[in-house]
Amino acid sequence: MTETTKPLLAALKGGHPDRTPIWLMRQAGRYLPEYRELRARSKGFLDLCYSPDLATEVTLQPLRRFDLDAAILFSDILVVPHGLGQTVWFAEGEGPRLDPIRDAAGLAALDPERVTSFLAPVYETAARVKAALPEGRALIGFAGAPWTIATYMVEGGSSKDFLNTKRWAYGDPDGFQVLIDLIVDATVRHLEAQIAAGAEAVQIFDSWAGALDEDGFDRWTVTPIRSIASRIRAAHPDLPIIGFPNRAGTLYEHFVRNAGVDAVSVDPTWSVEAIATRLRPHVAVQGNLDPGRLVAGGPDLTRRVRKICDRLAPMGGFVFNLGHGVLPPTDPGHVAQVIAAVREADAARV
Repeated sequence: MTETTKPLLAALKGGHPDRTPIWLMRQAGRYLPEYRELRARSKGFLDLCYSPDLATEVTLQPLRRFDLDAAILFSDILVVPHGLGQTVWFAEGEGPRLDPIRDAAGLAALDPERVTSFLAPVYETAARVKAALPEGRALIGFAGAPWTIATYMVEGGSSKDFLNTKRWAYGDPDGFQVLIDLIVDATVRHLEAQIAAGAEAVQIFDSWAGALDEDGFDRWTVTPIRSIASRIRAAHPDLPIIGFPNRAGTLYEHFVRNAGVDAVSVDPTWSVEAIATRLRPHVAVQGNLDPGRLVAGGPDLTRRVRKICDRLAPMGGFVFNLGHGVLPPTDPGHVAQVIAAVREADAARV
């Protein structure tokens, strides 16, 4: 099977593959007992990301258990600031921590040219996964979008209001642009290296896009992602690029028209009809099952999956996914239930 006939790649380019492709954001992770067992053997989360032996195994675990159409490289969006030279660590039970950067002196310590050498173990993982993939399955590479990465770098971790980042972005946009440009450059290098190692599509996660107003969204989400996409496409014109402007509301439409991506991952706040009429005419679409429904399971889960598939799959250019990542309390049996419902929806249309 050639890359062009892999269901995921065909759908991301707007095609009608023989079956609806499925993959799930965060499909490798804590909800799987085999992941938890392997995670206990690593020294820490970043050690797991930087161990090709362990990260390859984690990436492939969901494909051994489920009938999925793609593997997404097991890594983290914060390896990019780590590669730039910022101190990054994960506090057990608390999430990511970074030494915050909030001025020109902090920017001067960052070096995009060290990213690919520092992150060489990640690309080794990608190469190993690509070599081990079952026939017909694709490998997805990924990176965080510049706005989202910047929020972690400036806040020093997660945030509810992003005030330090917004104070810089809105109060000194030219100074903040220097940080964004550094992240854009590092992200292109990181994605290019994943592609060279075997990634066949890439997704750019803007997890905190919904925190921006209209003007901020255009400058700090759309424009940097368009820059990344144009540089990737110049070297890889046929490689699908997926954007994910999480919780961007009505600004999704501006994104799909202007960000230069082939496909958009849609969060759960969008109705199926709105996806079909307002987004799908412009790009391929991916999503958008609420991860909470995956936790709950039951007949309503199957009904919701069928509703999404019955409206969007006949249009082509559709990938079934969640509207965000798999949650840790999820029963793996519910993932199998979702996949069965998608396959049943396909069979009903034949």
